Amino acid sequence: MSEPEAWEPYAVTSEEVVEPGPVAALAALFDNGLPAPREGDVLPPLWHWVALPHWPVSSRLGLDGHPVRGTFLPPVELPRRMFAGGEVVFHRAPKVGETVHRRSIVDSVTEKSGRSGKLVVVQVRTKLSGMDGTPYVEERQDMLYRESGPSAAAPAVAETAAALEPAGSPFRRTDGQTWEFATDPTLLMRFSAATANPHRIHYDWPYATRVEGYPGLVVHGPLMSLALAEVLRLDSPASRVRRISHRNQAPLFCGQPAQLRSSPGTRSVALDLLGPSGPSTSLAVELADEGT
Repeated sequence: MSEPEAWEPYAVTSEEVVEPGPVAALAALFDNGLPAPREGDVLPPLWHWVALPHWPVSSRLGLDGHPVRGTFLPPVELPRRMFAGGEVVFHRAPKVGETVHRRSIVDSVTEKSGRSGKLVVVQVRTKLSGMDGTPYVEERQDMLYRESGPSAAAPAVAETAAALEPAGSPFRRTDGQTWEFATDPTLLMRFSAATANPHRIHYDWPYATRVEGYPGLVVHGPLMSLALAEVLRLDSPASRVRRISHRNQAPLFCGQPAQLRSSPGTRSVALDLLGPSGPSTSLAVELADEGT
């Protein structure tokens, strides 16, 4: 990390509208038979990631497509940035079209060493509330920065993904508790647009493979978590979520086969996205008590 003494965390606050456009875009992207939330409807779990997009100005974007570091986020020099996980507590779901207050701040910056070299974990805390101060959502997001991998000039995964026909709906039920999850380059591009995510690893094949050393386009961490949360809506539409802990364990690359599996308990549900090499993303969902 460069000149840590010159950077200090600070809170960013804003008043924002829960935009219906990105909500409709995500519903169209999922295309899973569930109705799109309309004006006045409560947001499904984790959909605030899509409904409150923030478009950075072009002049502030760095090489990877993200805003340059050293302003809100610390000036970490490691090139790879990943959505590692976090926790979301739902007090009251925001409604489509509603104006909410958002406050975000970097909570901690931790340097580590792993098998792949240097690592930096950045935790960001965000609170959403109503304009009267009513708490809606409290969230911690963990972002991981690490060194780039070796260049992959002709990766088989990327070649396969580029040749894919459109996958259609990403959700295909295989049995009572398992769904296939299909991705293609168009799906990734549309999710990037819906979430105002300019990170080039999700849509720029030459950058992803030749600069950051991935074997293909990387499926968004938030997309995988949202897909798992959507399985809960598909299988148990009456369930109300109190808390979600989410963890991204391994990358999934565009076009790779994946499955979404749920293991319901009494007042909780465990959900896993399984890629070719095992678990990629896991969700631990705590359900709200009936009547609350």
